[in-house]
Amino acid sequence: MIVAFYIFLALIVTGAVLYYFHRRKLRNLAPGEEAPDVVEPEQCCGMHITCERDSLLAAVSKEIEYYDDEELDRFRGIKPDDYDDEAIEEFRNVLLTLLPGDIAGWARSIQLRGIELPTPVRDELLMIVAEARQHSNH
Repeated sequence: MIVAFYIFLALIVTGAVLYYFHRRKLRNLAPGEEAPDVVEPEQCCGMHITCERDSLLAAVSKEIEYYDDEELDRFRGIKPDDYDDEAIEEFRNVLLTLLPGDIAGWARSIQLRGIELPTPVRDELLMIVAEARQHSNH
């Protein structure tokens, strides 16, 4: 039991010493200088589903472009899980008839128009884009 206490005490002392030196190092930084252990966020590599979602849905362009899908504007304001099966099929039909080069632009257009894709269609969109990127990298 005493050995465990000494190990615990050694851990506490080591942690306190490390914390002290870390804080001292941060205090000695010039104004505006970042701490050396701050890591810059990486650019999206396109290999992860969150990168796919963020890069597709980021409003790269503020210009709305229609892909013969003006009828989808009536779904503006509907939550992704509130669509009925007929509406989901309507979105899916538009997605599956797009040219491969138009898919990312269509996703941006949908977002700029204030339309949230039904959850199953959004998942399919992300899979299609991930697959296309994977094939283009090989």
